[in-house]
Amino acid sequence: MRDAYTPDDQRFLDWLAGKPLPEQANPEWSALVRTHAARGVRFRRARVVSEPIAPFIRFEYEITATVNIAAGEQVRWLPRRRASDLCLPGNDFWVFDDRLVRFGYFAGDGEFLEHELADDPAVVRLCAAAFEAVWERAVPHAKYRPA
Repeated sequence: MRDAYTPDDQRFLDWLAGKPLPEQANPEWSALVRTHAARGVRFRRARVVSEPIAPFIRFEYEITATVNIAAGEQVRWLPRRRASDLCLPGNDFWVFDDRLVRFGYFAGDGEFLEHELADDPAVVRLCAAAFEAVWERAVPHAKYRPA
């Protein structure tokens, strides 16, 4: 849900410099997703973004098909202005099997700080409901055209 992440990411810096992206921009993640998607695990990623999109989000958009979708993820995009009436947690999060949430904490410049796991059923329900609301309203990657 942020507009900038990991400002020192070498792949992002190379992209900013106009260098072509490697075909496997994130091989560890791709292998993990492929392995688990092959056994039936669904990976759904929803990106809530400001428009016009920030440089890091443009980078993510450009690698989504070759990294995330090629590995087996489903990806949708929701412009932030279309999320104003949704109640969303204040931090990025992943919901695992409707029983665990991983929150990601970032500094103001997008630098990753730490993560926290939460298994409180009320927190899991809140995050799962928020994700579903975003997912239903968001646009599949193939149809999203960033402003």
